Amino acid sequence: MHQPVALPKAELHLHIEGTLEPELAFALAARNGVTLPYADTAALREAYRFSDLQSFLDLYYGLMAVLRTAEDFTELADAYLERAAAQGVRHAEIFFDPQAHTARGVPIGTVIEGLGASLDRAEERYGISTRLIMCFLRDESAESALATLEAAKPYLDRITGVGLDSAEVGHPPAKFREVYEEAARLGLRRVAHAGEEGPAAYVREALDVLGVERIDHGLRCMEDPELVERLARERVPLTLCPLSNVRLRVIDTLADHPLRTMMAAGLLVTVNSDDPAYFGGYAGDNYDGVREALGLTDAQLRELARNSFRASFLDDDEPRRARYLAEVEAYEFGGK
Repeated sequence: MHQPVALPKAELHLHIEGTLEPELAFALAARNGVTLPYADTAALREAYRFSDLQSFLDLYYGLMAVLRTAEDFTELADAYLERAAAQGVRHAEIFFDPQAHTARGVPIGTVIEGLGASLDRAEERYGISTRLIMCFLRDESAESALATLEAAKPYLDRITGVGLDSAEVGHPPAKFREVYEEAARLGLRRVAHAGEEGPAAYVREALDVLGVERIDHGLRCMEDPELVERLARERVPLTLCPLSNVRLRVIDTLADHPLRTMMAAGLLVTVNSDDPAYFGGYAGDNYDGVREALGLTDAQLRELARNSFRASFLDDDEPRRARYLAEVEAYEFGGK
C-alpha cells in the first residue's frame, strides 16, 4: 500500500496547544504542581472523546493549566516538531492562543519566548522552517483581541500573522474588524477560521471585512456555489483538517469529506491536523486517512502537498518555497 506519510508538506493549520499529548500533560503537571482530574494518562486519553466543538474546547482550555513557564512551551513545540518531521512536514505555520494563557496569569512574553526558543532551532534540529501566527479567541471580546495585539507589539519580529479561532457560531468575523485593520497596518498576514460550524456567509465576511488571505476550514463554502466560484477564481487557500472534522462531528465519516469535490471545483485546498493530540492524527495521518477513505491517487496527494507550499506565507523566501516544491516533485511513492 502507498504510504504518503513522508510526502514533503507544509502544515498551515496547527494549534500548538492542541499538540499536548497526555504523557506530556502529566509530566508538566507534576513539574508545576498542577493536579489533573484524571487518574492517569489512559484516563485522560479516554477523555479525548468529545461530542462537539464546545465539549472539546472545555477539555482543551482546562488542560492548558499545565503550561506555566517558557520551558513548558518550548517542550510543547519541540514535541510537535519531532512528530511532524517524522510525517514529512518541512514547513509549519503554527497557531497559538495568547488569551488562553494571559487569562491564567501567564504573560504573553513567556508564551512567545518559550515557543520561539523551540522554533529558532527547528530547522537545525528537525529540518522544519516555521512561522508563528497569533490567534484571537472569537468568543472573547473585540476589546480583548485589541489588547492582545497591543501586548504582542514588542514581539512582532517573531509573529508572521494573526488568526481567529475558538467557538465560531454567534461570533461573526465582523466582530473583529478593528483588530484586523490594525494587524494589516502593522504588516501582519491575516487568516481566520470560518465555515467550520458557522455558515458560508462567515467565509465571505472573513474575506470582505477582515481581508484574510487564507480561510481555515471553510468546508461550508460548498453550500454557496457563487462563493466556491470566487474562492477558486481568487485562489484563496482553504486549510482543511479532515480528522478534526470527523472527531468534532462536522462530518460523520472521512468517506463523507468534501475534499475530492472541493479539488474538482478548482479550490486551493490543503490538508492539516488542527489539534492532533486530540483528534487522533498528525499531518501525515490526515493524508493517509483521506487517501484511504476517498481513494485519492498519488497525483492528487502530490497536488495537496504542492498546494500546502503555495498557500504558505513563504513570500519572503521564494527560493525556499521553490526547494520544497522540488522535493514534492522528486518524492517517490511506494513506501520509500
